[in-house]
Amino acid sequence: MKEFWLGKLDWSALPHEWFTIAGSVGITLMLLSLAAFITYKKSWTWLWKDWLTTVDPKKIGIMYFIVGGLMLARGGLDAIMLWAHQALAGSGEGYLTAQHYQEIFTAHGNIMVFFVAMALIFGFVNYIVPLQIGARDLASPFMNTLGFWLYVAGVIMINMFFFFGGEYAATGWLAVAPLSGTEFSPGVGMDYWIWSLQISGIGTTLGGINFIMTILKMRAPGMSLMKMPPFTWGSLCSMMMVVSVFPLLTMTIILLFFDRYFGTHFFTTSGGGNPMMYTNLIWMWGHPEVYIIMLPSFGIFTEVVSTFSRKPVAFYKSNVIAMIGVSTISLCVWLHHFFTMGADANVNSAFGVATMLIAIPTSALVISWIATMYKGRISFKTPMLWLLGFVVIFGVGGITGVLLAIPPVDFQLHNSLFLIAHFHSNAVGGVLFGIFAGLSYWAPKMLGFRLNERIGRYAVWSWIVGFFVAFTPLYVLGLMGATRRLDTYDASTGWQPFFVMSFIGGLIIALGVVLQVVQIIASIMQRKQLADTTGDPWNARTLEWSMPSPPQEYNFTAIPEVTTRDVFWKMKEDNAQPLPYEDIHMPKRTATGIYISAFAFLAGFGFVWEIVWLVVVSIVGIIVVFVMKGFDEHAEYTISASKVSQMEATRAKKIEEAKQYARDDHEDMGLIEFMRTAPGWLFGLVRNKS
Repeated sequence: MKEFWLGKLDWSALPHEWFTIAGSVGITLMLLSLAAFITYKKSWTWLWKDWLTTVDPKKIGIMYFIVGGLMLARGGLDAIMLWAHQALAGSGEGYLTAQHYQEIFTAHGNIMVFFVAMALIFGFVNYIVPLQIGARDLASPFMNTLGFWLYVAGVIMINMFFFFGGEYAATGWLAVAPLSGTEFSPGVGMDYWIWSLQISGIGTTLGGINFIMTILKMRAPGMSLMKMPPFTWGSLCSMMMVVSVFPLLTMTIILLFFDRYFGTHFFTTSGGGNPMMYTNLIWMWGHPEVYIIMLPSFGIFTEVVSTFSRKPVAFYKSNVIAMIGVSTISLCVWLHHFFTMGADANVNSAFGVATMLIAIPTSALVISWIATMYKGRISFKTPMLWLLGFVVIFGVGGITGVLLAIPPVDFQLHNSLFLIAHFHSNAVGGVLFGIFAGLSYWAPKMLGFRLNERIGRYAVWSWIVGFFVAFTPLYVLGLMGATRRLDTYDASTGWQPFFVMSFIGGLIIALGVVLQVVQIIASIMQRKQLADTTGDPWNARTLEWSMPSPPQEYNFTAIPEVTTRDVFWKMKEDNAQPLPYEDIHMPKRTATGIYISAFAFLAGFGFVWEIVWLVVVSIVGIIVVFVMKGFDEHAEYTISASKVSQMEATRAKKIEEAKQYARDDHEDMGLIEFMRTAPGWLFGLVRNKS
């Protein structure tokens, strides 16, 4: 009877090692503190109605940023733990066990790719794309909120081992076969990996479909594809890749689940399967995934360089074709991840050539940015500094990538730390720096005030310096023969000084993260002085800057007519007058996405612990909620033109009041001033005086 109700779950599953106990206690205290603060502020109703059940893509985008930021801290802590262990391992065994080290290694990769990069990119696409194309909402608001809450369910699942299970997968972030089979990974850690990725991956696929339909069918009148802003183009290419390869990931994980749960042998040689089939399938998703998260960043950089160079994008069509080329070629290079598998020379050569070819459209993008800056009136604000850091770091990653595209070279460097350094040059420089540039660039639009420039510059340079100090030694170690996932090494190798230097670089990067948090807090403290009262603080060119900051729920009071590529720039030149107000139809808030995602999480939890009744009940619950949603005939409401007029008048009054505090010549707060004033501000916030 116990097995029927609890499956494999028993008392031994509770946290019993120092790191799981610390994690479970830390998470519990954080959640209790948050709940106590919300209760003290009497904000539960506001939180539920205005945020958790919202279908406004702008608010959903902000929630993606919040959860993705928390997971960035979680994944960054894992990285610091890995660096610290490697720095100590040359003098002994380090401070982690081999098993624990491999679990952290796996979790770090999963978290940073699936639950940080994807979340932050989806946050931008949610918030910015509808504004850029002149849309009020997404094609399916319900599908959008469902995708977000499935992502949250995946986030909870990947952290559940702190409370139940006491372990995570130790198989590498892609769970290579046959290591991911029950023979070598009999615990539930691998099952947490499967269901956290499966649930969040389904949400990503739904989001990709939704964004494609929004971009293709909901653009403002007159906005042809070749009049779309670069970020929207990067998002479209990225989402096209999502719907192409994420179903492949879903099916691959299902086959792996069958091997573990039902004893099939798709990926095990003992039953006639083939582990290399898993490697092919996972990398057919895995390499395009790198560009799924990179292409929107390319779009961000294009927007930033155009705005801060005071020029339209140079070679716009070439820029667009380059993004299409990157997304296309990236689907054809997956085998370069395992040139050592034993394929013949013709196969290796074909994929090596394809890997080199992808450098051509990527270089075309860089040339477009340089040409845009040429003879421009460049303003080196924080977003531009992130761009310059990207060019240097990504350039190093691109050069080493072409080197690894040569099969004989890859035979020597395969699975070495050289490869780790190359990947992080692309992922950090090409993805995270793009995300940080976008946050600095669009912060006035999202928050209503710009971010602190002084502290932001400290953060930029900490990241750039820290990156080179952390990852340059890994290139050297890779050439010296140090392999990835290395948890111990002999002191006679002479590797320890390089690992120590890498750890110091990691600490400098951590300082950069702390400074980014300080930057945001300092900006909130000075939000009145830093307020964006014009809606266009950068003198930008695209449509999202035509509205006050932050925009109303309905985005536009009236959908604009697009006649040119830089439509907002044209509107400013022509001194265009506001369009008359009109009735606006908007979707109602709904909690259906939360309910479905909760059942999906319970189904995954049931599969992890083999609680069959919980799986059945959860699947039935998902079906019932979907059916009930299908019968909801009152999913929209109307805001009358007169109500719109009142709301706009109220907002205009608030903007006029804010202008008395906002000052263009205001000096941003420095670190010393922040440390002196932050405690009092925090106390005032708790006491309801801020």
